[in-house]
Amino acid sequence: MRYADLAEQIRHIAPKLGGTRLIAVDGPSGAGKTTFALRLAKQLDAPVVHTDDLLDGWNDQFTFWRRLERQVLGPLRRGETATYQRYQWHLGAFAGPPVRVGPAPAVLLEGVSAARREIRPELSLSVFVVAPPDLRWRRAVARDGDDSVAFRAYLERWRAAEDRHFAQDETAAAADLIVDGEATTGDDRFALLRDRGDGVGS
Repeated sequence: MRYADLAEQIRHIAPKLGGTRLIAVDGPSGAGKTTFALRLAKQLDAPVVHTDDLLDGWNDQFTFWRRLERQVLGPLRRGETATYQRYQWHLGAFAGPPVRVGPAPAVLLEGVSAARREIRPELSLSVFVVAPPDLRWRRAVARDGDDSVAFRAYLERWRAAEDRHFAQDETAAAADLIVDGEATTGDDRFALLRDRGDGVGS
């Protein structure tokens, strides 16, 4: 399916987060969420909020949500500009220039647990990206440039926690679209594995 076609369908979906169409791109680490989100955002001319930027380190994998709500979702819901600082992993702190996201017609929220149960009523579209575990592992190591024993231990714990979260949250079952993050279809297309059947992505 073409990203441009999905973007056109999204433009006809009602906004549910105030006047914004919030599109969640969820899935396990290394599945291809960021690539999918950025390509779709380009077609929508929409900003992307990466949940990794709002995590206060490795131990904040799922507990960052209050920060996201306070700094991003709350303001957008009220029609205001969201403002936050990105977490600098090499510094272990939030730092750098503030990121500002206006209440655009569409905003993408990308990252693990972006489509969690508590935000689903306000999502205009939820996407779950999947890929084989071994490929996801290789991508994660290549992306972070760290093949150390310590990093691998962190990553193993992270992936185990992801698996538990997705099972408890039933994220994939609730997603509007399931996308194959392994398939190489070029910059303009993606491989759709499942459409929930309400017409989006069909």
